[in-house]
Amino acid sequence: MRHLKSFNHLGRTSSHRKAMLSNMAASLILHKRITTTIAKAKSLRTYVEPLITRSKEDTTHSRRVVFSYLQDKKAVNELFREVSAKILNRPGGYTRILKTGFRLGDNADMCIIELVDYNENMLGSGTSKTKAAKKSRRAGSKKKAETSKNEASTKSEVKTGSEEAKIEAKTEEQTTVEDTKEVAGENVDQKTEESADEKQ
Repeated sequence: MRHLKSFNHLGRTSSHRKAMLSNMAASLILHKRITTTIAKAKSLRTYVEPLITRSKEDTTHSRRVVFSYLQDKKAVNELFREVSAKILNRPGGYTRILKTGFRLGDNADMCIIELVDYNENMLGSGTSKTKAAKKSRRAGSKKKAETSKNEASTKSEVKTGSEEAKIEAKTEEQTTVEDTKEVAGENVDQKTEESADEKQ
């Protein structure tokens, strides 16, 4: 039974577990992405996200509290200078877990845990969607009027072009008909001359 089992002990003592999560959190902040098992990544997420939230308020007290968890000055400086500026408008969910398969040897579930705002591939697709949505929403009445005028002018140009083409086709038909009439007239004249010659 799992009564009152509120978190995963990860097969370690309390001190070992705290030291491991502290090191993993510092590595995640410095490198923005680390590879680990899914169980450790889930524990790390609950450990590091409150620290990232605390970094939004850059005070001496916040820095001391975060340092008590991380025990790494470089990671604390990186968190308060670089990471906090990127996640300032995000209300939570600063990390993402991506499963990568199973580890050779013990077949453990492996994953990548990363900071959401530092994955350029996923950010690129998201920004393109939002830009397209904004373009469709922000079309004002002036723009609509301009587009309708442009469409009307293009339609009139198309009509005039088609009318010109029709006129040219008619003139070509008339010239071909006249040419055929002339040829037919010459043939008739030749026949009448031949018939007159035969009669004489």
